[in-house]
Amino acid sequence: MKKNHLLDPMFIMIIVCFLVISGCSKENKQDETFDQFSNLLSNQTYDLLYDLLSNESKRTITKEEFVTRYTNIHSGIEAVNINIKRVDEESDENVIPFSIEMDTVAGKLSSSPYQLHLVKEDNEWKIQWDESLIFPAMKKGDRVKVNTMKATRGRILARNGYPLAKDGEIKTVGINPEVFDKNNREEKIQELAVLLDISEETIMKKLDRNTNPIYFVPIVDMLPDDEKLKKLEDRGAEGIFVNDKLSRVYINHKAFGRLLGYVGNITAEEMEENKEKGYRTTSLIGKAGLEQVYEETLRGIDGVEIYIVRDNEKIETLAKKEPQHGQDIKLTIDSNLQSIIYDEMNGEKGSAAAVHPKTGEVLALVSSPSYNSNRYTTYVTKEEQQRREKSKFTDEVNRFSKLYSPGSVFKLVTATAGLEKGILDPEKQISIKGRSWQKDRSWGNYRITRVNNQSSVNLIDAVKYSDNIYFAMTALDLGKEEFIAGAKKFGIGEPLEIGYPLGDSQISNGERLDRDILLADSGYGQGEVMVTSLNMALAYSAFSNDGNIMAPSLIQSDNQKITVWKEEAIPSAHLSTLQRAFSAVINEEGGTASAAKISGVSLAGKTGTAEIKASQVDENGTENGWFIATDLDSGRISLAVVLEDVKEKGGSHATLPIIKNTLLSYLQ
Repeated sequence: MKKNHLLDPMFIMIIVCFLVISGCSKENKQDETFDQFSNLLSNQTYDLLYDLLSNESKRTITKEEFVTRYTNIHSGIEAVNINIKRVDEESDENVIPFSIEMDTVAGKLSSSPYQLHLVKEDNEWKIQWDESLIFPAMKKGDRVKVNTMKATRGRILARNGYPLAKDGEIKTVGINPEVFDKNNREEKIQELAVLLDISEETIMKKLDRNTNPIYFVPIVDMLPDDEKLKKLEDRGAEGIFVNDKLSRVYINHKAFGRLLGYVGNITAEEMEENKEKGYRTTSLIGKAGLEQVYEETLRGIDGVEIYIVRDNEKIETLAKKEPQHGQDIKLTIDSNLQSIIYDEMNGEKGSAAAVHPKTGEVLALVSSPSYNSNRYTTYVTKEEQQRREKSKFTDEVNRFSKLYSPGSVFKLVTATAGLEKGILDPEKQISIKGRSWQKDRSWGNYRITRVNNQSSVNLIDAVKYSDNIYFAMTALDLGKEEFIAGAKKFGIGEPLEIGYPLGDSQISNGERLDRDILLADSGYGQGEVMVTSLNMALAYSAFSNDGNIMAPSLIQSDNQKITVWKEEAIPSAHLSTLQRAFSAVINEEGGTASAAKISGVSLAGKTGTAEIKASQVDENGTENGWFIATDLDSGRISLAVVLEDVKEKGGSHATLPIIKNTLLSYLQ
């Protein structure tokens, strides 16, 4: 009897298993293709991805076109971290739904639903490709565009709200080679070079680098009010054009360069240092001064929109990041005062600082010589470059953050400590013989000298005539611990927290005064004492604020508090005594700063000469000259100026007209 296999349970089980295995095999192969597609696209390996395409797909796009298409789109949107996930949803047979997420220049871009259509060729599953596998809404002929929405950088404002730095418009002088080269090319290059004060070679190099004769070739950028622009207008017929350009624009004065700094194109090193902060290769970044210190505050982050364009129309936005505009910073700086001081310094090497004694606001921070910050967003003429080279680029040194030996202006600190500790009797006449002195024979050949020759002096005489020996004796009588404590009452040896990096003042190297000679020299501001001009402007501001020194500030804020930094730096019991002594320097005949006296204005202050030499017998050393004056009447300003290399320029007297003329203008 024949067996009926159709009804045989074993036979039926075999058939079912075969069908299940066949189905699983099909799905596994499709999954394998999807995984290959996912890995290759995630790694942006487009050439190998092309090999997964079906024959029909390959007839619609060549490998070169395919690779170029993906490369251009993904690099254009700066796609990284491409993550592909299969979507668990119902779909047609041989279709795998999935989603893509990637980081782009516009932030996170998430796209779905994608559909991976698979076809079987030669027993392998291949991808049926079209533009929707780039982005679901795309069709053949569509383009992906990236639009940058420019963010503005925050402004730097003076105390009255006047912009010292802002985003604005400058002018670009350039050439259209197609027109320019037709007639008298060499003559026009020569004429343009003379007018702009640049080399002919500069112009020719820029023209030679250009590969398209119809392109505008920029030569230099200029400020809109540059007088040279008038001679370049209406010269389009010659191929010379002046175009508008957005740029960083600064107050047009050299007084502000070292303070404001400038911005410039970000370097590869800066990109690496700030790789998590969203900078791009086209970004500008603060390079010096406040622009660099407050980069995070001022910086604007451009917005970006990625979208699909079809027939010149935007059909879908894929990702969008709104621009983040930078924040303004408002300074305590009085821009008019800053300019006056700088002009009065007349390019001499030195530093000046002014503070408001009642508030601690920094009214001026001047480094001389300085630069016009606009030169970094425009160009440098040959004349200016030659001048900078001749001066050995002295404008690159930030002198208001630099430390100087204070010389005799430090005598305020010594006198105050001496009075407070009872070491000094202001009326007592101290007998001093001759112009040189030493404590005892243990000093060997070392002697302290003075310029005056009185046989006996009291405090007022010692201040008025700037007697080094008197203050050296006082420092020795104080001893090192009391002397250091007295200096710290004025903030010497402590950081100045003003929102801008300055050199840290010091009483001595390592704050040790373990030698009598060093202690004695420190008493009249030599030795190893080092300060900034702002340190000394603050010290003398105590005369105009009941002996208190206010916490200094450079940046204004809405919640800003005016606080005392050093309470009774000059104790109230000795304030009038010291005011009288340091006023005599300016107001009495014979005072070292009597030439700075201003009729009707009560000033207290001090001159100082700091010797910079290798040894006491060094005759080739240089001298820095100081003068500090503070307004006792209204308490509006304390101003300190230090000039370098004044030995052949009248010593500290070279500083007197700077302060006198500045205060005449500022107070009256």
